[in-house]
Amino acid sequence: MAKFEANPDLFSALHAPSDGYVFVVTYGRSGSTLVQNLLNAIPGYCIRGENGNALSGLARSWHQLSSAEPRKGLKARRAPSTPEKPWYGAELIDPCRYGNSLANVFVREVLALPKDTRVGGFKEIRFHTEPVFFPLYLGFIRKFFPKARFLFNTRDHDAVLKSGWWAEMDATRARAQLEQAEALFAAQIAAHPATSLRLRYEDYDGKPDGLRPLFEFLGEPFDVGLVAGILARRLDHLQKPAG
Repeated sequence: MAKFEANPDLFSALHAPSDGYVFVVTYGRSGSTLVQNLLNAIPGYCIRGENGNALSGLARSWHQLSSAEPRKGLKARRAPSTPEKPWYGAELIDPCRYGNSLANVFVREVLALPKDTRVGGFKEIRFHTEPVFFPLYLGFIRKFFPKARFLFNTRDHDAVLKSGWWAEMDATRARAQLEQAEALFAAQIAAHPATSLRLRYEDYDGKPDGLRPLFEFLGEPFDVGLVAGILARRLDHLQKPAG
């Protein structure tokens, strides 16, 4: 998908972080809040927590407009539509401007990044809940969020299934959900290797050096003391295994 380069002056909130965006894509009880906490310890980073997958609705709205065949036909004819036409006025829609506007308002009103932010973003455990839409959703982010990068955080399924609400679910159904999520993640990593990194909880749990590839991927200096301190800090919500 070609990336549209918007005028930064028109979408100032979206373009404010000079080094772009990082999105943590995961499922619940994977250790992702630990990753979020670690990222926020890097100077200039502001990686927000979950937002209930709010961005997916904006992405779907943009996709519906940008892929509407009647609208494309009207645009191609470059002629004003008239009131008796079913898609009256559709030729006036600018999908690129609309997409940038949606991304800009999300950054401004939802992420609300501090002025000194050089890398913004958020983590979410619900990216994959609509499997068919998942690649289109991430495609929207790649298209409209400058320098977007993705961290796909995973964890051993047996450990996840013993943790939090997963333990209350039907084990077969829960395992199928995790396997489906990871298949979606793997497809995105294969399709976009330069902007994707897979993190495995087992590789960094209590192992600071296991996060060295993350810092290399982000282009940030690796501070083993900083990482060790974050890993040693017990998160408030983790009175049960990592989530």
